[in-house]
Amino acid sequence: MSKPTTVAEYAAALDQPLRDIAEKLQAIIDAALPQPGAVWHGHPVWGLGQAPGKTPVAYVKAYSSYVTFGLWRGRQISDPSGRLEPAAREMAAVKIRTLAEIDAELFTTWLRAARDLES
Repeated sequence: MSKPTTVAEYAAALDQPLRDIAEKLQAIIDAALPQPGAVWHGHPVWGLGQAPGKTPVAYVKAYSSYVTFGLWRGRQISDPSGRLEPAAREMAAVKIRTLAEIDAELFTTWLRAARDLES
């Protein structure tokens, strides 16, 4: 199979339950951010610029047993839940193994805070 070129193709290429997780995250991110996601460096990225790498805000990346939902400046976001784990540079992320672990309200709060950091 060729490399996915769209966010939908990326999710469709995943095995279950990762596919459902990626699709649900995509819907949450698309609703919270003004620009659609794009595949950048092999996985979906959402940003505020015309190209995803211009001002990246969020990403989704699948591994063998979980999907990572990350925020570029996630370490700067208040997270009383304690779910965001520090990652490289200023990033923070959460590993999701089941649909039940997705809290749409919490993730939307994070996304809005991440968007506001870039505004």
